[in-house]
Amino acid sequence: MTGPALLPDWAQLAEVLPGITVPMRRYLEQVACVLRPGSVSGADLALRSFAAFPAGSAPEVTCPSVITRRHAGAFKPWLAARPGQNKPRLTTATIAHRLGTLRMFFVRIEEWGWDEAPPRVPMFPGDLPRQDHPLPKALDDAAAARLLRAAQNDRRMLVGVTVEMLLRTGLRVSEFTGLRADAVVLIGAGPWLHVPVGKLREDRYLPLHPQLVTLIDGYRNAHVPPGHSLLLPRENGRPLDRHTVTRMINRAGAAAGLPHIHPHQLRHTLATQAINRGMSLEAIAALLGHRSPGMTLRYAKIASRTVADEYFAVSEKVEALYGQPAQLPAGAAGPRMTRIRREHHRLLGNGYCTRPPQLDCAFESICETCSYFQTSIEFRPGLAAQHHDAQAKHQTSREQLFAQLLTRIDDNQAS
Repeated sequence: MTGPALLPDWAQLAEVLPGITVPMRRYLEQVACVLRPGSVSGADLALRSFAAFPAGSAPEVTCPSVITRRHAGAFKPWLAARPGQNKPRLTTATIAHRLGTLRMFFVRIEEWGWDEAPPRVPMFPGDLPRQDHPLPKALDDAAAARLLRAAQNDRRMLVGVTVEMLLRTGLRVSEFTGLRADAVVLIGAGPWLHVPVGKLREDRYLPLHPQLVTLIDGYRNAHVPPGHSLLLPRENGRPLDRHTVTRMINRAGAAAGLPHIHPHQLRHTLATQAINRGMSLEAIAALLGHRSPGMTLRYAKIASRTVADEYFAVSEKVEALYGQPAQLPAGAAGPRMTRIRREHHRLLGNGYCTRPPQLDCAFESICETCSYFQTSIEFRPGLAAQHHDAQAKHQTSREQLFAQLLTRIDDNQAS
């Protein structure tokens, strides 16, 4: 017995169901020519799961050609009741993967014209369970800063280099551990990092922060012998792996008072920081090595400055329907609110206005004088407040403008 939850191996299955085992193993040989080893391993596990099902639950199934919709339907609850590797039941993602892999087996052997193919594909896309799509889990700015400081202060130099590399480049762990000794190159006047072919079968170049170049050089001079093939191996020369990287990150995380951190969170953290500071989705996709826009769009759901600005712009208009908010007492504003007021800016057509709210502006009611300007009852509280403000400041023309707008609203309501 092998694999999670002691699935039988192919040799054991061949003794009981040779008619199913032979075409499935031949199928795995075919897909091994085009898929990565990890994907082939997943397909192997999915097909062994299905082959183990008729051995105990559907003895009449002796060949894929006799599999019907009824057998596929019976396999789903059988699979859902299977224990997971470390859980009492398989996860939804695992069930979806195995059912999807099985369906592709039937689809492909039909396309390839195999004699073992059933008369019709017995599985449909709707057989796959709906999966949750949680947002990428990134560290917030304060937590990322604490993690970086703790890593920089760690007595083991490799901890600091690892955390800073992942936080500043967004590399996948497999990409980081596979960096070759000649990965740092000069393009123009600046250093770049050559990331070799990885998960999506593409290599790329990343701009490298000068501080990272200094850290890399310092570590290599101290711990890496000349001629070593890797850029950042362990101090004993052995290559890093994802488990070691995870332990080093969490060593720094524990010193920073943070809960368990998965290495991929540092990749999510860089992407979130970048999008919140105005970096385009196209540039983020190139930085992270994404092939499809959908992979990058997930980060736009975390926190978008455009969404926030539009939300608060609409909120002000909606709030007018419920009356003016109560004024805060003097001294109630904390340092953050004070900073927000100090950095106040308004989005204009081609830029920003940084005029503090307490200063007058000769053009602040320019839109209200336009012939295309329209207003309605929901804006009356705001217009009334501006009318009173103009009276208090003895701004006659502005006072008359808002008085006319208020009259127009009242006349429209009366009619």
